[in-house]
Amino acid sequence: MCGIVGAVSERDVHGILLEGLRRLEYRGYDSAGMAVIDSAAQVHRAREVGKVAALAEAIAANPPAGSVGIAHTRWATHGAPSQINAHPHMSGDRLAIVHNGIIENYQELREELKAEGFEFTSQTDTEVVAHLIEKKYRITGDLYQAVSQAISHLRGAYALAVIHANEPDHMIVCREGSPLVIGVGIGENFIASDQLALLPVTDRFMFLEEGDMADIRRDRMDIRDREGQVVERTVNRFEHGSDSADKGEYRHFMLKEIFEQPRVIKATMEGRVTAKKVLEQALGTSAGDLLKSVRHVQIIACGTSYHAGMVARYWIEDLAGVPCSVEVASEFRYRKHVIQPDTLFLCISQSGETADTLAALRQAKKAGFRAALAICNVPGSSLVRESDLVMMTQAGPEIGVASTKAFTTQLTALLIFTLALARHNGLSEEREAEIVEALHRVPGQVEQVLALDSAIAEMSGAFMDKVHTLFLGRGSLFPVALEGALKLKEISYIHAEAYPAGELKHGPLALVDSDMPVVTVAPNNAMLEKLKSNLEEVRARGGELFVFADSQANVQAEEGLHVLSLPSVHEVTAPIVYTVPLQLLSYHVAVLKGTDVDQPRNLAKSVTVE
Repeated sequence: MCGIVGAVSERDVHGILLEGLRRLEYRGYDSAGMAVIDSAAQVHRAREVGKVAALAEAIAANPPAGSVGIAHTRWATHGAPSQINAHPHMSGDRLAIVHNGIIENYQELREELKAEGFEFTSQTDTEVVAHLIEKKYRITGDLYQAVSQAISHLRGAYALAVIHANEPDHMIVCREGSPLVIGVGIGENFIASDQLALLPVTDRFMFLEEGDMADIRRDRMDIRDREGQVVERTVNRFEHGSDSADKGEYRHFMLKEIFEQPRVIKATMEGRVTAKKVLEQALGTSAGDLLKSVRHVQIIACGTSYHAGMVARYWIEDLAGVPCSVEVASEFRYRKHVIQPDTLFLCISQSGETADTLAALRQAKKAGFRAALAICNVPGSSLVRESDLVMMTQAGPEIGVASTKAFTTQLTALLIFTLALARHNGLSEEREAEIVEALHRVPGQVEQVLALDSAIAEMSGAFMDKVHTLFLGRGSLFPVALEGALKLKEISYIHAEAYPAGELKHGPLALVDSDMPVVTVAPNNAMLEKLKSNLEEVRARGGELFVFADSQANVQAEEGLHVLSLPSVHEVTAPIVYTVPLQLLSYHVAVLKGTDVDQPRNLAKSVTVE
């Protein structure tokens, strides 16, 4: 969840490091810092608690001048947010290090190092690594060898960038279980935990593999794999528009990303569907043979991606007739499994670096699942590289911590996958064509919903003084209700829960009164009449209802019943379209309450530690 930036150049790099940190703010953090080696081979370090702006202000009067430097935004795992716990960490006054991840055996290493005379000033696991590398450096006199020997003692996950004033012309980096990318420049090279941080200086990137170490210099880079063999990693050109990291005309990244959904949903379909059918080859050259043998699907994900998986279960079992299980990755990885024959393991992750999802994938590959399919938004991520089949969601960089366009593009990709699977399990050409045609209509339908933005903003005023909200949905719209509740609690800090509407009498109805607004999604499907009965149960208890209903559903506004009509949509694609008004509602409530919409408290965009 932390962010790393580094540079080796001929020019002063502190400005590059600061801008890189600003572009990593979306990941969530509590402190920021940088270390730069100056022309006299001295390390200058600055660290501040809070935003990157505080670090920028602290160094403004006397910015560190130097052509080699590293920087970091920290999200506390070991030790509270404080200046002494902020990165970079140093051993003595010559070696500096930044680190993402968690060192599991740091406590025993700490005791060993203390016994050898090393003094600790922080509570972090990272300072242990700094002292361990310095210990090895005193023996080898070579930074690369020191890092190589030190990491052999580490257990856990890490991405490391290390500089030493005795070797002021380069840095050493390595990764194990935490992402790291090299930015390729002309006469200068860079590193970061996310390529987005480096877009102002390069659009060419190398993604380090698990176990890689690299010696980064101004005019070259030497990469070795886990076995110490020299390797070359492919240089990829960044394909997303340069405005991806800018809010443009929008007040917040979240709003910008909500309004990008018609375009990115369409982009996710491009090359994968014709006018009437799915091109299963888009999943990979071996997809056809694999899908024929799938008899069970196991979906693993976290957070918003988990809700996407829940929707997909309805689709997979309804359209493909294949049993489907959905589980939170952090639970799946810590229990014993009964693996059904010919089970496809399907992982969903926006970043492709979600720690629990990656761990579950690696466990599944050892356990004997048929194959692994990744639904992901980041090319070159660990999840993409380690899966047998991949569907990229084409959402582009998502900066807002609360996921919006990543979710709807995940749903789009999952529906495409479902149709490809269903074709091998009896889905007729006519039914496939019907759903594909409905999918083609979704971008336009989302645009119609976005046109209701001002009406939804007006509706949001009713939530200003509320502390609880209940969301209801039925069938494949129940996970959409869950996602709506998650969005509201994430960015407005209003406690929100979601239930299947049919469960009202089994407990939640006890909470309903005039202070508990109830938000409901009501497409015109087979469950509509039962849902209307559930709404009457709420009204009879004095609850205030806010209903997003199909224009053909015949739900009329009355006292205590607020209705916003949405375009008529196909029952299969309804979860995609009905997600959007809930996103807008949460956004406008958060704006009214004055919370930090793009960077809500205590949360991080990419959860790369357990």
